[in-house]
Amino acid sequence: MVAVDTNVVVRLLTADDPKQAAAARSLFAAGPIWIAKTVLLETGWVLRSLYGFDESAIREALTKLLGLSNVHTEDKPSMAAALALTAHGVELADAIHLSSRLPGAMFVSFDQSFVRRARRAGATGVSGVPAKQ
Repeated sequence: MVAVDTNVVVRLLTADDPKQAAAARSLFAAGPIWIAKTVLLETGWVLRSLYGFDESAIREALTKLLGLSNVHTEDKPSMAAALALTAHGVELADAIHLSSRLPGAMFVSFDQSFVRRARRAGATGVSGVPAKQ
């Protein structure tokens, strides 16, 4: 099994550098691939910030990537839950944070907009931290 860095995943998904994209495709075709959650998180950030992908394009790309039979990821159930949350307006990073919490743990944030989006998406155990005045 080969664990890959963010730049390998980005080359595979964007093909913006033909030589590196070809090398990434060959690597992914050669055998089992391991992708850490942190790599997926960073990939989402890179695709949004540097390539202008919107959340639906990021979700689609990562869902297809993780659907490959030879691709394995850390904590696959929480990554699937995170990608599902992005379909309801929760940004990928927030969705990964939320879906990675311990079972039964309350998730709190000062970001009230995120809390509202998470609740609308069906997430439970999410609360805003009231600012002390």
